[in-house]
Amino acid sequence: MSQILKMEVVFLGTGTSQGTPILGCNCEVCRSKDLHDKRLRSSVLIHNDGMDILIDCGPDFRYQMIREGANNVDAILFTHGHIDHTGGLDDIRPLNYLTKKPMEIYAEQRVIDALHKQFFYIFDNSTYPGVPKVNIHVVDANADFFVGKVKVTPIRAYHGQLPILGFRLENFVYLTDVKVVPDEEMLKLQNVDTLVINALQYDVHPMHFTLDEAVAFAKTVGAKHTYFTHIGHRISYADAMSKLPPSMELAYDGLHLTI
Repeated sequence: MSQILKMEVVFLGTGTSQGTPILGCNCEVCRSKDLHDKRLRSSVLIHNDGMDILIDCGPDFRYQMIREGANNVDAILFTHGHIDHTGGLDDIRPLNYLTKKPMEIYAEQRVIDALHKQFFYIFDNSTYPGVPKVNIHVVDANADFFVGKVKVTPIRAYHGQLPILGFRLENFVYLTDVKVVPDEEMLKLQNVDTLVINALQYDVHPMHFTLDEAVAFAKTVGAKHTYFTHIGHRISYADAMSKLPPSMELAYDGLHLTI
C-alpha cells in the first residue's frame, strides 16, 4: 500500500507588524494572560513531501524556530517586502552552516529589490564569510513553480494598493496582508481544504481585511476549514472564537495542523 503523504503546517506567528502585546500599550488584549493572545509576527513553516518551506521570515524568526524545535528550512516564499515579513533573513546563517548550501528564496522581483536594500551586504559580492547565502528565484505571479517536488501556485492579491502574493500548496492556501483578491484569482481557490487569511481587527482598515470581511471572504472560498492570522491587538482570542462559524477559527502561535 502506498504511503499517504500529509502536509504539516506550523504557525510560527499570527500577529501584525507590531505583534501583541504592543510595546507601551495597556489595552485589555495586550494585558491578557491568555497565551492565545501572545502573537509574534506572522509566518508559517510547512512540511510537505520531504521539504521544509517557510512562508515569510519576519523579525521573530530565530525565536520562533527555537520555540518549535525546528532546525531546517529548505526554501522561503515571500509574500511581499515589508519588514515584518522579511526582517529575519539574516538569521538563516546557522541554517547555511548546517546544510552547507544557500537558502532557496522565491519572491517577485519587487520583493527581491526590497531585500537588496534591506540586506545590502548579502548581495554586494562581499567576500566576508559570515553573510547569509541565498539562491534567488524570481516568481511570476501568473505561473506555477516547484520547490523540490512541491507545486506552488502564486495568488495575486492587494495589500491596499500594493501587489502581493499568496500561495497555494496542494489544497492549502496562505494569504496574509490582503485587502482585495481579484475575481480572476478566485479560480485558484477552488476546492481548497484549508484556507489561512488575515483578519486584522473589527474596524475597517485600508490595507487589511477586518474579521467580518475575512469571514465573508472565507465563505466565498468555501474551504472546509479557515484559520485567521495577522491578528491585531484589538481582537481577543476568546471573544472572537465565541462568534465565529464552526468551520472557522483564529490561529495562534504554535498551532500545528496536519492536512
